[in-house]
Amino acid sequence: MAATPRKKSPVRRKSTSASRFSWAKVLIWGFVLLFTAGVVLHYRDALLYYFSFKSKHSLQEDKVAEARIFQILQKYPDRCVGLDVSEYQGSIDWEAVDSLEGRPIRFVFVRATCGSDRKDAQFETNWKGAKKYIRGAYHYYRPDENSLEQARKFIATVLLQPGDLPPVLDIEQLPENQSMERLKMGLQKWLDAVEKHYRRKPIIYSGQRFYEDFLKEEFSAYTFWVANYNFFAETLQSEWLFWQFSEKGRVEGIPEKVDVNLYNGTPKMLEYLVHP
Repeated sequence: MAATPRKKSPVRRKSTSASRFSWAKVLIWGFVLLFTAGVVLHYRDALLYYFSFKSKHSLQEDKVAEARIFQILQKYPDRCVGLDVSEYQGSIDWEAVDSLEGRPIRFVFVRATCGSDRKDAQFETNWKGAKKYIRGAYHYYRPDENSLEQARKFIATVLLQPGDLPPVLDIEQLPENQSMERLKMGLQKWLDAVEKHYRRKPIIYSGQRFYEDFLKEEFSAYTFWVANYNFFAETLQSEWLFWQFSEKGRVEGIPEKVDVNLYNGTPKMLEYLVHP
């Protein structure tokens, strides 16, 4: 009887998809490690300061953000440091608010109004408390609401006094129900109405991308307060009047994180900016 031929065992091959998946993980983790190493190297002095000498911060989050604040303040020792606050900072003990990383706080911007119908819940308290500094008020602009109604709301809420900073228009959002050209027309109406009332040219606040894409050219007659929190951004641009470089400041007397700003000038120069 003839022997039954034996079946050959199939040769098992490694899954190419599994191989690709493994290499993808290697590449991802390699990128993460390189990125982390770059951050540590970039902020080595600031991180060393925090972890070696600021043990009380050792359990707090956002260490890189805190290190960045420290490093930027070290880079600009002659620039004025300031804050901007709203109801999101909670109930502020203004008597305790004094400095950040040993640098005196020189100015404070206070949110006054939002859109055409809303006043910041903490405006009166914060406006009064910020009087110990050079202070300013800002309006959060809602793109799809009437611009003149928004201007009237701000004017009815804010009484600027001698020593106060110019009014500020905060525009961050793209419109949903109108074109960018219509938005720019609305912004100009707000600016004109507010300037006519206070006899002060307003400052415009926005994020760097929004500023560069939509505001820098069309509103070149105005001064700008620009936000950029990118931890690789460490240069105060010459055309920026103010730079909001972090939203994660920790200040005695303020229960929540707070925005940190630099004025592009000395304390003496800041005095020339205020309302006469």
